[in-house]
Order: sequence, then C-alpha cells, then structure tokens
Amino acid sequence: MIHFDDCPVILDDYLNYLLTIKGRSNLTVKEYYYDLKRFLKFIIMRKKLFGYNLNSDINEVSILSINKRYILDIDITDLHAYISYCDSYYNDSTKTKARKISAIKSWFKYLHNTVELIDKNPSEKLELPKLQKRNPVYLTLSESEKVINAIKLEENEFNRARDLCIILIFLTCGLRISELTGINIESIKDDKLNVIGKGNKERTVFLNENCLYAIKSYLKLRPITPDTTALFISSHKKRISNRSIQIRLKKYIQLAGLDPNIYTPHKLRHTAATLMYKYGDVDIRTIQSILGHTSVATTQIYTHLDDDDIKKGISKNPISKLKI
Repeated sequence: MIHFDDCPVILDDYLNYLLTIKGRSNLTVKEYYYDLKRFLKFIIMRKKLFGYNLNSDINEVSILSINKRYILDIDITDLHAYISYCDSYYNDSTKTKARKISAIKSWFKYLHNTVELIDKNPSEKLELPKLQKRNPVYLTLSESEKVINAIKLEENEFNRARDLCIILIFLTCGLRISELTGINIESIKDDKLNVIGKGNKERTVFLNENCLYAIKSYLKLRPITPDTTALFISSHKKRISNRSIQIRLKKYIQLAGLDPNIYTPHKLRHTAATLMYKYGDVDIRTIQSILGHTSVATTQIYTHLDDDDIKKGISKNPISKLKI
C-alpha cells in the first residue's frame, strides 16, 4: 500500500486499487496521481474560488477537502472546462491530453461501477481526442549490425561482453529497459528467460543461440558479487541502472553513425518486434506474447509496412503480370 501527500481518501483508495487489484506499476500509478491531482485542484478553483488567476494560484490549492459531495457536484461542463484549461495554460499535445482524459474517465468509472459511490458517471460522454497513427521508429537490420559492430570496438573487455549481451537481448527479445535491468542470474534456466514485466506480470522469453553464447561469455568475466544477484552489473559491482544503459547505448548509436536522440532503448524494443515480423515470419499473437502486451491492438503498430513491402505487394498483384 502506498500513500501520497495531499491526497484525499477518495483518491488514495483508487490509487491503491490500481496498484494492488489491477496490478499497475508504481510509475503508472504516480502518473494517475499527478493527472488527477491537477484535475481536482482545478475543480476546487472553479467551484470555490472562481475568478482567481488559475495559472498562478492552482499550485497552492490543497485537495485534501475533496470528498463525495465534491464529486457529485462535477458534471460534463466541468470536464470540458478542464480540458480547455489544459489547452490554454499547458499547450498539451494530443497524446498528453488523451492520457489526462483517460485518467479522469478511469477514476469516474471506478467510482461509479466498482465502488458504486456515485449514481452517475459524468465522464461517460467525455470523448478521447483522435490520436494520429505513427509508424514506430526502429533500426533496420543493417543499422542493427552497425550498432553491434560498434560495441565490438569497446576496449574494456568486461564492458564489451556485457554491452554486447545487453544489445542482443534488446534486439532479439524486445525487453523494456526496466525488464532488462531487473534480470537476475537465476532468471535464466537453460534457454528460458523469466521476465518480470509491467504490473509484476511474469512471462517466459526464449533465448536464441547468439544470446546464450553472449551470456555465457559475459558470465565468465562477471565478478562474484555477494550483495547482488543481478545479471548485469556496473563497474561498481552493483545492479546496472536504466540511466547507465541509456548512456552506454547513446555512445554506441553515435559510433554507428546514427542519431542517439532518435534511437533510445525503447526503440530497440520496436526493432525486435519489427524484425521478427518482417524477417521471421512471426504472427502477431506470438509477438504479443514475447513483448508482454496485454492487448494485441498495442502489438499491431509493429505490423506497419515500409516502401519496399508496399512495392513488393503491388508487384505480386496478378494484374501486374498481364500483357497489355
């Protein structure tokens, strides 16, 4: 159970429901907290202190007084006013706006359907903005090889073995960076890797021969560390951090002649999924299982087509074979 500062019981209960019952990660719950906290601050300003300068005064407002009576007084016009306020003062992107609206809708759904604290859900007709679909950014096969070759130039033997192991797991297993840093030595059994994903959900990922060879080579150089069972450790013999991996990857991306501002660790996850789909003839459900996506809809962004795929598809149309 967690507790947030300046958090009324009615919100605190919901956040812990997300954490314990729904299995959301601490990071996700914190995002809900910050979004809903600002929303409730706005509601207090709008209902009780109307006429104040929202931009300068809202941060000083406490939401501890929020209770069922406040919630029952919220209607769809208040929600529209909040979205308008965010547009005016924060210039939120469509994606950020969608996240904030989702947090509000989720909370009111909980209050209405789950704990039945309110008889009517004011957010029921609150529409989510339409997000523009964008193809995921990923490394091509040749670019992936360039990054691997850049790691092979690393002079420090331990760093070279560890970083090569990390990049191969990223590119073949599609792990999130937090999942990778969380791997323990005992997480690997033969060719199986036990991964702890979002919401502490476990899944099994199979390691290919290159990964197994890289892990074996790295473990020969990994010093004994009685205080940690982490697979990947830093030069200080502690579990390697997300930030350290980001810095190391940035170095190799630059050495490969690529833009480190574009290709982040999460883009390597995109790369793994795309290469599996493009070259491995792997179906979408299998990729969903490997990546640990709850919904196949999330995985479907990796089924995008590049220009070569489109040209190939057009050339296979039987009409293109006809003599005219």
